[in-house]
This record gives sequence, C-alpha cells and structure tokens, in this order.
Amino acid sequence: MSFFGSKRLIIVLVGLVLLISVVGFTSRERVKLTWPEMFFKDTFSVVQGLFYRPAQAVSGFFQELDDAYSVYEENKALKAGLDQYARLTAELHDLKAQNERLRKLLKAQDTLKSYGLRFAEVVARNPDTWNNVITIDLGLKHGIKKDMAVITAKGMIGRVQSVANFSATVELLTSYERRDHISADIQSVQMVNGAPVYQNISGVVEEYDPQERLLIMRKIPWGQKIEAKQQVISSGLGGVVPRNLPIGYIVRVEPDDYGLTQTAYIQPSADFSQLNEVMVVERDFTISANGELIPQNQTTQTPAPGAGGKATPPASTKSAVPPASGGGQ
Repeated sequence: MSFFGSKRLIIVLVGLVLLISVVGFTSRERVKLTWPEMFFKDTFSVVQGLFYRPAQAVSGFFQELDDAYSVYEENKALKAGLDQYARLTAELHDLKAQNERLRKLLKAQDTLKSYGLRFAEVVARNPDTWNNVITIDLGLKHGIKKDMAVITAKGMIGRVQSVANFSATVELLTSYERRDHISADIQSVQMVNGAPVYQNISGVVEEYDPQERLLIMRKIPWGQKIEAKQQVISSGLGGVVPRNLPIGYIVRVEPDDYGLTQTAYIQPSADFSQLNEVMVVERDFTISANGELIPQNQTTQTPAPGAGGKATPPASTKSAVPPASGGGQ
C-alpha cells in the first residue's frame, strides 16, 4: 500500500469519526443550537420561503378554479333538478285534475245507465268561436251521429253539429248562432194541503245571454209558480235529446213581452270554460218528422240481386233528420 493510499484512508476514517461525533453531539437534547446549525437553518428557511410562497399561490389559484368549477357543476345540477321538479309538479297537478274529471264522468255514467255513453276528448276549441263550437276526437267510425247530445259530468253542453270519420263538431248551448231549440222541463215542487206535489213545467231553451252568461227558456205556461234554484232538465219530447239530462238551475223568471207566457233565465250546470273530457249520449231511438219512432240500429236489406246472381249486402239506414231549424230537440 502506498503512502498516498494510506493517507486517503486515514482522512476518510478521521472524517467518519468526526461525522459520528457531530451526529452524536447534535442528536442530544440541547437548550441552544450551535452557530453552524443556526446558519444552515436560517439559510434554508429563507430559500424555502422564496419558493414556497409562489408555489402556494399557484396551487391556491388552481384549487380555487377547481372549487369554482365544482360549484358551477353543482349549481347546474340543482337548476336541472328544479326544472324537473317544476315539470313533475305540473304533470302531477294535471294528472290529479284529470283523475278528478274522470271520477266525475264515471259518477255521471252511473246516473245515466239508461243511455249509451261514448267518452271523448276535446281536441280543438278556436278562440274566435270559443262559445260556439268544440271539436271532439270521435266520429262516424266510432258511431257518432248528427244531433247526438253531448254532456259533461255536470250537465248538458250541446249537440253534435257535424260528423267526420274520426272527429265531430259539437255546437254548444252558449252559441249565439244556435237555431235548434231544446225542449226542457222545470222540476217544480209545490206544497198542497201540507203535502209536496212534484210537477214538471215544460218550456223551450232558445237562446243564450252572453252578458249575463245565462240560458233563456221561453214558452213557459202562464200561472205556473216557478222559483229560483229549481232544476231544469231535458224533456226528451223533441225526439233527439234524451230525457233527464241536466241543463241548469233557475235564476229568475219574467213575463214575456205579450204577457201570455213566462221567460226563465237559467244558470248552466256545466262549466263551459273548462271542457276537456265529454260524453256523447247515444239514444236508443229517434223520432222522425212525422212522429215515427226509428231505432238507431235499424237496417234494411236490398233484395235485388247483384251481378252474377249475388245479393247486394245490406245497407244501413241513416237516423231520421230532426225537424227543421227552430224546432225543439
């Protein structure tokens, strides 16, 4: 081993001994640091502060951006939830209203078991003819015919004016263009000798007063005692509209212009401002112009043979046309 080699080894060993001594000395619990330790500690703290503050600022900036994006996404999700909640609330309210209307229709169906009822929905109502006509989603293919009465759960609203294959136009009782009158009865109860006497007083519903929103019933016999809140129903004498369909309630009665009959003003039973689901009343028969009863399902067969000796198929006869406009129904 050369001298320089042994010298380096001695230096390494001396350095190692010093390092161990310093580590042992500094690892002890001391009250005060040595000046080299204080120097290096202060130097590193200054350098660390120079790099730490910018790094912390950059990190905080990106953290704030991330928080802002998270808040934006959360706000967006909450807004979507609120929009969906509003939509579901509207749908729930609509379903509740529809359920209530259908319950009333079913209740009305139970009270009109003697007639065939066809449920229909109002699919069109023009604002220009709001009080005149509505369009329903049933037509000839569903058995709907002209002049059939149309009602709601509360009462009669009109009659079928015209029919297409899959839709029909209903003329309302509130139409100012209505010419077909409706034969009606006022259900009167009078006390005679302490006992109630039930009587139906006949008349004809002819017009509608748009100012007072009341139906006008004329041709009521003079001398008949009529009071407010008495119910008015269809009489069925016109041959088209069935009997016992609610029309409205008496508001007041006045003598006519000539003092021969009375005129009654009627509050309609049905709510004409809210027409969504209706029922078309199918009568078992109609009455022709000469007073003959004609069943709705009456059919005739043509006996004349067709080409090839085959008989032609039976053709359905149309229901009799009611009396000309102005007649009662």
